[in-house]
Amino acid sequence: MSKANPASAPPAAPYHHGDLRRALIETALAMVTEEGAWKFTLREVARRAGVSHAAPYNHFADKSALLAEVAALGFEALRRDLEEAARRPRSSRQALPAIAVAYVRFGVEHPAHYRLMFGPELAERERHPALKQASDAAFAPLTTVLERGQAAHEVRPGSVRDQALAAWSLVHGLTTLLIDQRLSFLGVSTGEAERKARLAGAMLFEGLGAEVR
Repeated sequence: MSKANPASAPPAAPYHHGDLRRALIETALAMVTEEGAWKFTLREVARRAGVSHAAPYNHFADKSALLAEVAALGFEALRRDLEEAARRPRSSRQALPAIAVAYVRFGVEHPAHYRLMFGPELAERERHPALKQASDAAFAPLTTVLERGQAAHEVRPGSVRDQALAAWSLVHGLTTLLIDQRLSFLGVSTGEAERKARLAGAMLFEGLGAEVR
């Protein structure tokens, strides 16, 4: 993960003129990370940031709008991680497992942020254009790898969107099961996340691989 990853941003610095919006977003992110939830109010965020309880409303209509900005930071960080993972390998056979590892690693390392990003509270993305844009962009590295794989005849021809949906469903499901500790009955822990993600990515490629003639 990059050192500048906003998903691991430190608590906001004291408010200075001109950076209130950023301070509120970083404070809310710190509270989501520390509490593992987002039951707090805008008043509590303002108090933590060291500003008046009315100050957040200068930038956010309600708490949902603030949380949408926090979630957007997560998708931007996820996109960077996936882009870096996809950039290194020379083939889609290598890239798909690398993307799976980066995706699962992000969720396991930032479980509260990940749950917020994909949770029902922000399901109506149309209400939050910046969040929708960030979430859509986060999946571009996957579709790019699949398009590249089809062009190189490594991935079977077909709808890239359908293939991306299959890949996303696999890694998202694995990530959710890991952070919710639902795989203990199989002896799988979050410490094994990367190994399981790499295996899942390799199995996915085998399913999507072009037939050898």
